[in-house]
Amino acid sequence: MSHALTFPVPAAGSLDQYIQSVNRMPMLSEQQEVELATRLRDEGDVGAARQLVMSHLRVVVAIARGYLGYGLPHADLIQEGNVGLMKAVKRFDPSRGVRLVSFAIHWIKAEIHEYILKNWRLVKIATTKAQRKLFFNLRGMKKDSTTLQPAEVQAIAAQLDVKPEEVVEMETRLTGRDIPLDAGSDDEDERFAPISYLPDPQAEPSELIAEAQLAHLQDTGLRNALASLDDRSRAIVQRRWLAEGDSATLHDLAAEYGVSAERIRQIEAKAMQKMRGMLAAVV
Repeated sequence: MSHALTFPVPAAGSLDQYIQSVNRMPMLSEQQEVELATRLRDEGDVGAARQLVMSHLRVVVAIARGYLGYGLPHADLIQEGNVGLMKAVKRFDPSRGVRLVSFAIHWIKAEIHEYILKNWRLVKIATTKAQRKLFFNLRGMKKDSTTLQPAEVQAIAAQLDVKPEEVVEMETRLTGRDIPLDAGSDDEDERFAPISYLPDPQAEPSELIAEAQLAHLQDTGLRNALASLDDRSRAIVQRRWLAEGDSATLHDLAAEYGVSAERIRQIEAKAMQKMRGMLAAVV
């Protein structure tokens, strides 16, 4: 349904105009809503779906406004909420006697929640339902902007079914301020920014990625590549390149297998070529 629908999209430069536009769209009566939803359900009427979506865009704007405290653009929150609204319209059953707005609120909030959890720069992804509930309710449960007292921490933890230390950690993330990576100032007193002391010469991102890829290849890809070889080829490669101590020479292996050193080199080259192909596929 979503690819066939078009409606105003909030843009950063024209958000006020977008909000004014959706607020001017007429609301539907209960009878109109049922008729449109029935046409959508029974006939797949995209025009009916569009009317249902358009008449409820103001609801998304109102809900999205409640999440502005997480530091994400209002336009992006609205856009994600619109996705949730469209999902709700697609699943709405008019025969259940519930208004679309009541049904859609869950879908709108769920989509916005997912967006915030994936993009908010100060919070890890919540791994449990209780942790998500803590993340989205802690602001409202605090009485003021001061740090929670131990008794308050215990009460919130009990109410939301999380550990007290999780409440403290989440409060720290929610109330913490961003620190510029680079002070960007000529004042010597202000130039000791994180950029000055955070880099680790052993932890350059590209080197870490290369090390991780190499570890993966050695752990899984290499074993699979070796397993694809016949017994003689595998033994030659292992003794030539993977031996713990001194590696075997071509002449050592030639004497052991009763062939020429050139033949050992050919077997080794063919085996290495096959392994390179398998390892490249892994990367």
